[in-house]
Amino acid sequence: MNTLRRRGPSLALFVVDMAVNFAAPMLIYNQMQAVRGDVDALMASSIPPLAWSIGGFLVRRRIDALSLIALAGIALSLLAFIGSGSARLLELREQAVTFLIGLAFLLSAAIGKPLIYPLARATMARQSSQALADFDAGRNDASVRHTIMAMTLVWGFGLLANVVVSVALIYSLSISTYLMLGPILGYTTMGGLALWTVLYRRYRIRHGTISQATTTT
Repeated sequence: MNTLRRRGPSLALFVVDMAVNFAAPMLIYNQMQAVRGDVDALMASSIPPLAWSIGGFLVRRRIDALSLIALAGIALSLLAFIGSGSARLLELREQAVTFLIGLAFLLSAAIGKPLIYPLARATMARQSSQALADFDAGRNDASVRHTIMAMTLVWGFGLLANVVVSVALIYSLSISTYLMLGPILGYTTMGGLALWTVLYRRYRIRHGTISQATTTT
């Protein structure tokens, strides 16, 4: 019974998330495309996912790696609507969001200030002052720096790979089909990167290269 109670809200949230990010955009686009054209229909179809993302961030009110990336994505997505052009150009501008975030990860690694570090530190600060102190104590440890650098590079290249695949899909599929497959690719990419991060951290802890109190994102 307790298990069912715990799964109930999660299942309901999943259903709503799918409706907002998959069903609603496709329905809006299909209803508006014949009347308003591809560009207006595509812009309108993006409203439910953006509103859902903004609402989710406001409800959680927490700062961690994924929420900061999501917030940056929301801001850049809103900027992507500025200007005009074809529907595919609009889709490409939205992919610029992911491209810029991925590039930021790689550039931060290139200058020796991996982006995962401040994001992980923000997560520790939210947990407790002791967790933050433990995290800061290990910041100069070579194994910790290696782990954070590896995470930053994987996230950067992973996001850029997502962009490459998305651009290929944009030019090879119809807009309505891409509206269905694009979010799936996005969820797969972010979910895969998040899962890899968790498993990699556990691997490093298991082999004694980092402590439990470091690199939580």
